[in-house]
Amino acid sequence: MQAAKRAAKRAVALLAAASVAVITVLVLDSAPAQAVRPPGIPSTATAYTELAGLTVAAESHGDSYDRDLFPHWSSVGDGCTARQYVLKRDGTDVETGSDCQPDSGSWQSDFDNSWTSTVSNATIDHVVALSEAWASGAWAWTTAEREAFANDVDSPQLWVATTSANSSKSDYDPAEWMPVDTAGLRCDYVKAWIHVKHLYDLSVDSAEASAMESHLDTYC
Repeated sequence: MQAAKRAAKRAVALLAAASVAVITVLVLDSAPAQAVRPPGIPSTATAYTELAGLTVAAESHGDSYDRDLFPHWSSVGDGCTARQYVLKRDGTDVETGSDCQPDSGSWQSDFDNSWTSTVSNATIDHVVALSEAWASGAWAWTTAEREAFANDVDSPQLWVATTSANSSKSDYDPAEWMPVDTAGLRCDYVKAWIHVKHLYDLSVDSAEASAMESHLDTYC
């Protein structure tokens, strides 16, 4: 009788272990791959140098900003718009149609450390917002220069973000808003911001400059 009970307990234990193993495999198989951040994020040393070279000036011309002054989601080659290109570049298991529009995939929104598999929820954020760029010097650019800025897939200017994260960030600069700090994100974020401002010779206001130096010291 005791032998039978021991055999029954052993069978239950084996079944439980098998169940845990199956659950573990399912969890691992369903976990998304590591997220991809945009290209061109500089080293910390380079970011300090670039920050020191930025012109510090008050923002201006804000009242005349219009988003339509920055033609965006233009073609960047191979039949893809800048938005489609970034979704393909920075997504996981992305499947696209003949028009380059993603039909499925998974995307990490670094800003709020979340994943989405809903294409419409994977928005593309301009790390230096278009209105921020306008008030920092882009008001004097040609339309062609503003279009190049708004569709720059080679610098760390375009990031995947969920709708809610994109809305939360809005057009704030690093003195007003920072993303969650996971996996060194805040360091990469502020370095990306500095690099974009450097590449396009955009100014920074005094609060923005102080905040970025502080963020580099704290997070990098």
